[in-house]
Amino acid sequence: MFQDISIDDLIVLKNKGELTVIDVRSPSEYKDATIPGSINIPFFNDEERAEVGTIYKQVSPQAAKDRGLEIVSAKLPDFIKKFRKLEGNKAVFCWRGGMRSRTTATVLALMGIKAFRLDGGYRSFRHWVVDKLENTEWRKEAIVLNGYTGSGKTLILQQLHEAGYPVIDFEGLANHRGSNFGQIGLDPNNQKKFDGLLIEDLIRLKDSSYVLFEGESRRIGKVALPNFIMEMKDKGTQLIIEMPIEERMIHILDDYHPWEHQEECIEAFARVKKRIHTPIAAQIESDLKSGNFSEAVGLLLEYYYDPLYDHTAMQIPADQKIRIKADNIDEAVESLKKYLDVKQQTKQI
Repeated sequence: MFQDISIDDLIVLKNKGELTVIDVRSPSEYKDATIPGSINIPFFNDEERAEVGTIYKQVSPQAAKDRGLEIVSAKLPDFIKKFRKLEGNKAVFCWRGGMRSRTTATVLALMGIKAFRLDGGYRSFRHWVVDKLENTEWRKEAIVLNGYTGSGKTLILQQLHEAGYPVIDFEGLANHRGSNFGQIGLDPNNQKKFDGLLIEDLIRLKDSSYVLFEGESRRIGKVALPNFIMEMKDKGTQLIIEMPIEERMIHILDDYHPWEHQEECIEAFARVKKRIHTPIAAQIESDLKSGNFSEAVGLLLEYYYDPLYDHTAMQIPADQKIRIKADNIDEAVESLKKYLDVKQQTKQI
């Protein structure tokens, strides 16, 4: 017989690397949101789940169970094989810890494969995440990375993270670059997925004395940052990256590949077109349509993004600003490392 596991115990064991977590919900449910780090071995695929759900509503619960048994019986050997390939302790979950995870854990036990079932399923994880974010006492010093669009802030954060510095990349968690063009070439995460990934980072950095992140607005694509993050940002030390516009244009072109997403770029520009002086807006639109992307990016920076950033930067108190001038990403990263290392050494004295 299988054993239930609480969400708190599951999180502890998973983060220690002592537990493989398996989401047995359908692929579309898994894609929508799951427990970070889990793998998907679906009990039903999307079509099968829809069929069983329809029978449940239109015929009866028992008829749905009978049809579900027919579907699962035919693919049970392959289903079990996928679990046998996984080493170590395992835990399975579905939406509420109901039929799919209960049946999976029971069948695995009969085949000699031990697997916990998450009590309450994914819903219990979601409640746990919301409670943590709403009632967190997570208060750390924030070092906030600011700078004009195209300054490579995300690349800088990624390099600092790889070097072991305490970084949270909100745009990475949202899978969105944080601007009107930020979704181009990406599939932005929803709030549930973002929150789950954010909790992972908060746990990872719980022993750090400070945290480094970009100075985002509250909304990034489809998601909103929690209140305590915004409060930390407003009180934090503001690092201002200053980089030549030519370098910034290169970063934008390298990041967005507008030649591969021309229609998306034109659609995104339509959302901001009315905020730009008409002759300039017409030129940008013409450049986007003709493939003259360098010119379009330069005009967007000069007449839209840079003035927008200037307005925002004026709201930052002068005593919170530290300017870091760099000609490229590597110089910026090295300057930031020196600043952060000195700061840490000063705290230890």
